[in-house]
Amino acid sequence: MTTRGNRSEGDVVVIGGGVVGGAIALGLARSGARIIILDEGDVAFRASRGNFALVWVQSKGFGMPEYALWSRRSADDWHGLAAILREEGGIDVAHSQPGGFMLCLSEAELDKRVEMMRRLHNSQPLTDFPYEVLDHAETKQRLPAIGKDVVGALYSPLDGHVNSLKLFRALRETCQRRGVDYRPESPVESIVPRDGEFSISGSWGEVRAGKVVLCAGLGNSRLAPMVGLDAPVKPSKGQIIVTEKTEPFLHNPMVTLRQTDEGGVMIGDSHEDRGFDTVVGRPIISTMADRAIRMFPRLAGLNVVRTWSALRVMSPDGFPIYGQSESHPGAFLVTCHSGVTLAASHALTLAPAILAGELPAAVARFTARRFHVPAHA
Repeated sequence: MTTRGNRSEGDVVVIGGGVVGGAIALGLARSGARIIILDEGDVAFRASRGNFALVWVQSKGFGMPEYALWSRRSADDWHGLAAILREEGGIDVAHSQPGGFMLCLSEAELDKRVEMMRRLHNSQPLTDFPYEVLDHAETKQRLPAIGKDVVGALYSPLDGHVNSLKLFRALRETCQRRGVDYRPESPVESIVPRDGEFSISGSWGEVRAGKVVLCAGLGNSRLAPMVGLDAPVKPSKGQIIVTEKTEPFLHNPMVTLRQTDEGGVMIGDSHEDRGFDTVVGRPIISTMADRAIRMFPRLAGLNVVRTWSALRVMSPDGFPIYGQSESHPGAFLVTCHSGVTLAASHALTLAPAILAGELPAAVARFTARRFHVPAHA
């Protein structure tokens, strides 16, 4: 990496150092590129700090089957990514794929989820997405600790999870060992295409590179227009409860509840349209706790050690947005709300394609152009 005055040069600048930016940077570095990560730091509305660490396929893709295929591809590739993080970064992120459950507390809830899955899997590309519908007895046979209020569940062998804190650290460590130049406290104020490259600057100085990848989460809405891209994303607030560590009783992740490899139980999956508010709200937390205890009554005896909230990065339809600028080739956009699930696809498929200069066919449907198709009567 060369230096000219106060400008450090790299092949690609990745803006955003969360799970999405870390996975993209790792994939680029493993392809031989010189990478600089510009990260705003902990003052950012970092979605990574609130992730639930699921590698989830079940129920994804309603309205866009390509998203289910992309998620399935990443879940399959996660075994390879976990091996890379362990072998190159020296950190075991506790990835496992034991299959996941969606527990239901009423017949109406179960019927609604079953109907949604049937409609989703009636799509031709999704015929190879196995799942089972279980009644209370069948669910209890597999999950003996469930409560009497659980009327049934949906199960898919495709789902898994990781240790969220270890993943974030592993991406950072593996990138560093690959020579990635990580720069915290480097918020980007402007991106200017100039002389076939991009000048990225802020109060910290300036950096130039032939390619730039926007992985700044909610910050992408401001940065994307600077390079002729569109990122119509908004925040969706989610809150999480973490209990004290307890003996292992839950080996499968749920969409709203999971026990980590370290023994604590995470409870989450709230969705609130509250702008950029990240204050923990007692009514939401109470509702989450009540549902969790109805699912697993033994949770009532555990102490809560942490609660927090964070902001998901949501597009208008909930699906990822990927794109390369037509007016400024070499500028790419990567934004989604499933950064953990998609980390393997981002590192092993998307990043090498970005370095080659063309997005893969698997993500062709995910450009922002889908939000600008004229409505027809």
